[in-house]
Amino acid sequence: MVFDSTVRRELARSFGATLVVILTIVLTMLLIRTVGQAARGVVAPQDVVLLLGYVALGNLPTMLALSLFVAIVVTLGRMYRDSEMVIWFASGIGLSRFVRPVLRTTWPVLLVIAVLMLVVWPWGNRNGAELRDRYAQRSDLSRVAPGVFQQSSDGKRVFFIERDGADTTQARNVFILSRIDELETVTAANSGRLETQGEDRVLILERGQRNDVDLKTGDMAMSSFEDYRVVVGEKAARLAAQQPPRSMRTVDLLRDPTQRHQAELSWRIGLTLGAANLLLLGIGLAATQPRRASNWNLLFALMGFVVYYNLINLSQAWIASGRMSMGAALLGLHGGVFVAALALLVWRDHATVWRLWPRRKAAP
Repeated sequence: MVFDSTVRRELARSFGATLVVILTIVLTMLLIRTVGQAARGVVAPQDVVLLLGYVALGNLPTMLALSLFVAIVVTLGRMYRDSEMVIWFASGIGLSRFVRPVLRTTWPVLLVIAVLMLVVWPWGNRNGAELRDRYAQRSDLSRVAPGVFQQSSDGKRVFFIERDGADTTQARNVFILSRIDELETVTAANSGRLETQGEDRVLILERGQRNDVDLKTGDMAMSSFEDYRVVVGEKAARLAAQQPPRSMRTVDLLRDPTQRHQAELSWRIGLTLGAANLLLLGIGLAATQPRRASNWNLLFALMGFVVYYNLINLSQAWIASGRMSMGAALLGLHGGVFVAALALLVWRDHATVWRLWPRRKAAP
């Protein structure tokens, strides 16, 4: 049918262009933030691209939903301004008739959003958290570049070493300055090596000396040693039970229905349902006056998207705090938006009849 093919072609073209623009903007922002984290020492510089991919996958469902919403509003709004809607309405095609071609065009994207939220989202969060934890939990010796003074992770030590070849567990000419409370300690050794003892990483220094200075009293003490041990990293591995809900699989959330798990599950399902509701809202909000060259309908649509997205996040917080159940949040929020979208479509379809009704009543 000419009507369906025309709407689907226009919508697909607008969706592609909108998605490219949104992806470019969001990926640029995410790249700047990820590079900033690498500069602050939160993530490894060599993992920036990989971490950017995980973060982009996590934000892709929101970008797809927003692109669909904007594409519908822009496409139908252009039809209103170019008086194409007048032709379709005069042919007996109401606004609600646009729902079928819109759904036939967007259902693959909705399916992709559902898969991303239920499967890819926790996988990306889990891998991204492992990258950050692996870099944050590395030993203090591995943080140090040869020939450069470097502060430890807890801020209490300053290291200077010379690496012994390519082996990161061996070092020579080790210098450590540490300050604990009012005691300042300077330790120097000819060599050192890393060993794992339980969950701790221990630096073993050999053939060196240690100078202790009490900053409060000024007392000094000097000692020599053949073997000296310093704990430089603790709890190198994160336990699986300590994973946050956002990194857990959807199946695991269903098996353990705690408040936090239900909140995360409602957020994943909510974004999928929200993307479907935004399609109906976009059809109703796209109406504009052909003689008015403005984009107020797009502005109101974007404001509606922001409000809806924030309500989804708010419902997640309420479920996690026990103020609302998961079923009530999903039914109340998304069911309410669905009913509002249907009411908006019905009102748009019958707006002309309702405007003429008072005049017919007043006629003699």
